[in-house]
Amino acid sequence: MWRDVAPILAETFTVVCADLRGYGQSGCPASSPDHLPYSKRVMASDLVHAMEQLGYERFAVAGHDRGGRVGYRMALDHPGSVSRLAVLDILPTATVWDRADVRLTLGFWPWSLLAQPEPLPERLVDGAAEAIIANAIDQWGSRNEAFPSEVREAYVDALRDPSHVHAICEEYRGREHRPRS
Repeated sequence: MWRDVAPILAETFTVVCADLRGYGQSGCPASSPDHLPYSKRVMASDLVHAMEQLGYERFAVAGHDRGGRVGYRMALDHPGSVSRLAVLDILPTATVWDRADVRLTLGFWPWSLLAQPEPLPERLVDGAAEAIIANAIDQWGSRNEAFPSEVREAYVDALRDPSHVHAICEEYRGREHRPRS
């Protein structure tokens, strides 16, 4: 996602780009019944520890979409570590669920589909990787040329891997994603 922006930022800053669990070339650790390993809180904590291992006690964070949610969880839970935060293309999850309507459920179907208990979403995604990526790229406001064929294929390849699909669903099942009761 950051392939065009990271090199420009790296001209001035040290840049560390981390894929969330299940996305890109990341690992897909085992989950648990409460989906905690895929929660934004756990991923934020893991990233803070990774930055410490790289020698950074305090750092700026930028996140897009799902990564933006991890970013703001990081800023809330680790304010001493996060010097600045930029989040792109997100609203607070609770606000989104409070205002959910037919436009959200039809236009941004991953929210309601991928959060469903397994194995339904995993099986549906497994059978339609190309259609899912085409829908996301073509319908969610991106310019077609922003995603050359090799980038589209990388996204499709990730969705052909059952462990990555399960990990992505687990991230949507995390408690920060669920509507308030």
